[in-house]
Amino acid sequence: MNELLKRSITGILYIAVIVSTAFFNHYAFIAFFALVGLVCLQELQELLDFRNYLSYFVLIVLLFLFNFIEYNQAIVTAMMAMTLIVKFFLLKDLYTSSTINLFTSKKHLITLFYLVPSIIFITLIPVFNGDYQPHILIGMFIMIWSNDSFAYLIGKSIGKHKLFESISPKKTIEGFVGGLVFSIISAFVLEYYFGILSIPVWVAMSIIVSIFGTLGDLVQSKFKRRADVKDSGTIMPGHGGIFDRMDSMLFSSTFVYLFLIIVDYVS
Repeated sequence: MNELLKRSITGILYIAVIVSTAFFNHYAFIAFFALVGLVCLQELQELLDFRNYLSYFVLIVLLFLFNFIEYNQAIVTAMMAMTLIVKFFLLKDLYTSSTINLFTSKKHLITLFYLVPSIIFITLIPVFNGDYQPHILIGMFIMIWSNDSFAYLIGKSIGKHKLFESISPKKTIEGFVGGLVFSIISAFVLEYYFGILSIPVWVAMSIIVSIFGTLGDLVQSKFKRRADVKDSGTIMPGHGGIFDRMDSMLFSSTFVYLFLIIVDYVS
């Protein structure tokens, strides 16, 4: 099968499943992202050459705790703080010559305090103010898809200045700016069709998604470079693994959730 056709069919099915489960009901949404999280954990541990079965158990327990049982907000705050610390260390390690310090010495931190909480925050975004609003999460995915698609198209067309050549040679500054612009444009479209949030909130969210989504993609690229593989898995023909497709969402989820909580608090 033609590679482009294969990628297109897989991509359409992927989008259709996300949208349909999110809009079907809250339970289907949680079940789907539980499955996504388990697959991402398996793929990440393959990249790390590391086995930690506790992380699978922790993911399921936390998904249940934060979505179906009353919990103390202090627990979320503590989890967010630890997740942000680990993510900032991963960003710092982007600038090391060839290694990822957490990759080599603290692999359990990456599984338990990077990936697992990132999945949790994805499931908390639609309920940040207490009501289940799948439009917000779908809007976030649309921003990421807009950013990634136009970053690729513009970078391929006019990109000349490398963004981070040592890790991802094909990414360019022109592509990054183009992706950011179209992510912001998508925010206006989302406000028009979805409403729910104000234009300033949608726009700010699009900027957060574009910046941290791109950084998440770079972190993922360094994971794969360190493991000397092209993709994190093979479950999605033409695309690689689920972790490959979720890297931007996983990395930006904590920052988006924190932003929405702040907006809800001050409004």
